[in-house]
Amino acid sequence: MASTAAEKGKAPADTEETAPAIAARLAAEWTTWAMKNAKVVAHYGFIPLVILVGMNSEPKPRLAQLLSPI
Repeated sequence: MASTAAEKGKAPADTEETAPAIAARLAAEWTTWAMKNAKVVAHYGFIPLVILVGMNSEPKPRLAQLLSPI
């Protein structure tokens, strides 16, 4: 059986990461997390943003005019 130190995603116990290596790994993880969440926010926030900006413009368009591609 595999020991607990050699589990999936875990580094072996005898290797220690240096502070810069830990910082680089954490920065990469947080960057990936931020980009995934930014993608979700942009995806679900685009249409409401278009409606909000369109409804605050002059002349005031109807909702159907904002949502139609023409």
